[in-house]
Amino acid sequence: MESLHSEEEAQQIINHFRENYKSERGIRWGMVLKNTQEFIGTVGLNNLNIKGKKAEIGFELHPSYWQKGYVTEAVNEVLGYSFIDLELYRIGAVTFPDNTASNNLLKKIGFVFEGKLRGYLYQNKQSHDALICSMLNTEWKKKILKGK
Repeated sequence: MESLHSEEEAQQIINHFRENYKSERGIRWGMVLKNTQEFIGTVGLNNLNIKGKKAEIGFELHPSYWQKGYVTEAVNEVLGYSFIDLELYRIGAVTFPDNTASNNLLKKIGFVFEGKLRGYLYQNKQSHDALICSMLNTEWKKKILKGK
């Protein structure tokens, strides 16, 4: 997601999240610190297809909170909700190849790299390649049983 530059842009994003939720195409949660309730980012499901049993996970976190475990905790909660409550079979993730932190986080959680999508993401007035990875319900269940 491109950086926001105004309150109006933020309101447009919130409206987009709301419409996706109403139409069952996505769900977005705010990430807040447990002790202060300070808003630090979002995590959620994009391209949600309940009948097709799949979605893509996405997250944004304020840079001040990077590499502190917050996204790992949030993504694991969303995976549990997705696989248990929504009964999804596949959760995908699309990242920039240069986003080492996100790519490492997804790998650590147990996502499997599937390939590169050429020119898949359009941001800052140019197309970018993307990496695609996924986790299946069966893989998640094995991970939970192992206690990881």
